[in-house]
Amino acid sequence: MQLMSLALAQEPAGGVAGWAVDLVGTMGGPGAGLAIALENLFPPLPSEVILPLTGFAAGQGVLTVASALFWTTLGSVAGAVVLYWIGVLFGRERVHRIWARLPLVKASDLQRTEKWFAKHGTKAVFLGRMVPIFRSLISVPAGVERMPMAVFVMLTTLGSLIWNSVLVMAGYWLGDQWEVVETYVGILSKAVLLLVVVAFAAYVAVRLRGRAPARHRRSS
Repeated sequence: MQLMSLALAQEPAGGVAGWAVDLVGTMGGPGAGLAIALENLFPPLPSEVILPLTGFAAGQGVLTVASALFWTTLGSVAGAVVLYWIGVLFGRERVHRIWARLPLVKASDLQRTEKWFAKHGTKAVFLGRMVPIFRSLISVPAGVERMPMAVFVMLTTLGSLIWNSVLVMAGYWLGDQWEVVETYVGILSKAVLLLVVVAFAAYVAVRLRGRAPARHRRSS
């Protein structure tokens, strides 16, 4: 198949690219949607590979651009809704029970987070769909906090459509150079992950520093 040979010029057939090309080549738009739905549930499946490849496939006439955007956005919403219901089933009370057992955290921290989500949750869900790593994770707290389903679906659809459009159209325009998209989005993903790790390390350091004087006061 010409699409397979062109798409896999930079990646082995057994890799994620080969799997995505097989799905899109066999099923067309629904295959792209299925791949993106699974990407939401299993973040190690990278959208920066699947979406540009879908755009590349559209450029090769395997499917239309409109079909690519419709099915990938539908897949994004379907995967996000599954994660939302995991958050609903997990429940606020269970989250509080687990939180209470964690070291270096306070109940007030979780309460502040809940207040923040109640105030800024709509922006978090919308913008989070365009941030690597958080694209999937943001759906769970939305479910825990019982964001109205209609609002969640609308925000997820809009945010996903923007993200998907950028990557699909990049793959469409770049053609067999689609892997350039993967490179740059991969760098962005690593930068986001690094910021999260640094922020978490700073949080732990502040907590440990705050506990040290308290232990000193008790011992004296």
